[in-house]
Amino acid sequence: MAHRVLVGDDVVVTPAVQRLESLAIAHRLYEYHHDPARGDFGIEAAEVLDIDPDRVFKTLIVIGDGVEACAVVPVSRRLSTKSMAAALGVRRVDMCPPDRAQRVTGYVVGGISPIAQKRPLAVVIDETAQLFDEVCVSGGRRGLDVGLAPDDLLSVTGGQYAAIADG
Repeated sequence: MAHRVLVGDDVVVTPAVQRLESLAIAHRLYEYHHDPARGDFGIEAAEVLDIDPDRVFKTLIVIGDGVEACAVVPVSRRLSTKSMAAALGVRRVDMCPPDRAQRVTGYVVGGISPIAQKRPLAVVIDETAQLFDEVCVSGGRRGLDVGLAPDDLLSVTGGQYAAIADG
């Protein structure tokens, strides 16, 4: 089984999926076998699911002025820390250490969803998300992505759009 789209009675329980269900936000679940030898989680998801990497978004946790925030950018691009800092209104941001990111979000690295994090963080979604009817983000565990409309992602995270991706 390369991957499957979960429908009907297939239930995957993560805080992200629970939040989407509780708010009745239309979404699709994409489950795939995660190869533990791979560390490029977002690219792996795009390849295995055969989805345009510009439409699959990774969740990155950053720290600006001592406070964690969440950046959501296409897996095909890199986060511009300068642009992210500007979007947050801080002087600079740095990548959050993985153990701290896991503690703050309640999700494991490679499965960090921007939805229903343990502690609500400021969320900035790269503006290119608006180019698609559906974008995919982590569903809250490795091997699970959730597809939803960009504006629904914006709404459920309380986020904002900004140009935060490079190249």
